[in-house]
Amino acid sequence: MKVARLLGVFVLLVVVAAAAAGGAYLWFTRAVAAPGPLQAPVTLIIAPGTGVQSIAQLLATNNVIAKPWMAVLEARRSGQDRSLKPGEYRFDAGTSIVAVLGKIVAHDVVARFVTVPEGLVTPEIAAILSSAPGLTGAMPAPVADGDLLPETYRYEWGDTRAAVVGHMRNARSALLAELWATRAADLPLNSPEEAMVLASIVEKETGVGSERARVAGVFVNRLRRGMKLQSDPTVIYGIAPGGDMDRTLTFADLERPTAFNTYAIAGLPPSPICHPGRAALAAVLNPAVTDELYFVADGTGGHAFAATLADHNRNVARWRQLQRGNSGPNNSGPK
Repeated sequence: MKVARLLGVFVLLVVVAAAAAGGAYLWFTRAVAAPGPLQAPVTLIIAPGTGVQSIAQLLATNNVIAKPWMAVLEARRSGQDRSLKPGEYRFDAGTSIVAVLGKIVAHDVVARFVTVPEGLVTPEIAAILSSAPGLTGAMPAPVADGDLLPETYRYEWGDTRAAVVGHMRNARSALLAELWATRAADLPLNSPEEAMVLASIVEKETGVGSERARVAGVFVNRLRRGMKLQSDPTVIYGIAPGGDMDRTLTFADLERPTAFNTYAIAGLPPSPICHPGRAALAAVLNPAVTDELYFVADGTGGHAFAATLADHNRNVARWRQLQRGNSGPNNSGPK
């Protein structure tokens, strides 16, 4: 009788303990899934090597969660404590502990973007990457002008500048191969590398998208006829890569013997004078079909084109007349 009574008490205690444990477990699972205390979105950086307890404390310090111990316990209960990844994370208001841990495990990090405009030279791109927040490491060397494709690139906090440059270099190679395969017939270009050189000149000669193919057509016509390209940006590059493209060239500049002076050399210069963009490369490999051989600035940001020297000289005269009353750009192009 006594044994039976004791057994009954033991069973009751086990049932009560199990019920209490079940209730505590139910309360805990609901608590970690409930909205957190955060009132406005916040972005935090979890450094490499940060453990689960330090991550929980960081979250609590920034009011993402209320109780660090709950995040630690949930991470260990769910087996996520060894899968938390470093990075830059944005947490929205009211994010639960379960959602916070899921974001960190999934490496759902903030996407950053860096935009590299067309027509820059390597030191200018290096300056952009040097000031991009979150990138690490030095700019790799060497990076020749024409090696990279100007575009907008996605990166994450902690990525290296070398990795971004690698993406830019791969993108340039892929685009060049794609466009070279669909180039117009009978172009006076012997290799994809020569296409990059000409594209860099077109990029520097005009910022007007609608006339890129026409400018490319002029240069292609001149190459076919054995005429010198006479491109002002190549002269400036030979004197000072990345120099002021709007400055007035002097006769001394045009006579200066450099490998890039296309007033003096025949054909293309030895390498690109900038990093050209997709549109300039596409224009060079599929230029406008035209009989034009000349162009000069028209005072509106674009160019006046001509098929004959007489017409070109009239366009130049009009441009010089505009110059007398306007101190704007003087990139006159081929003469």
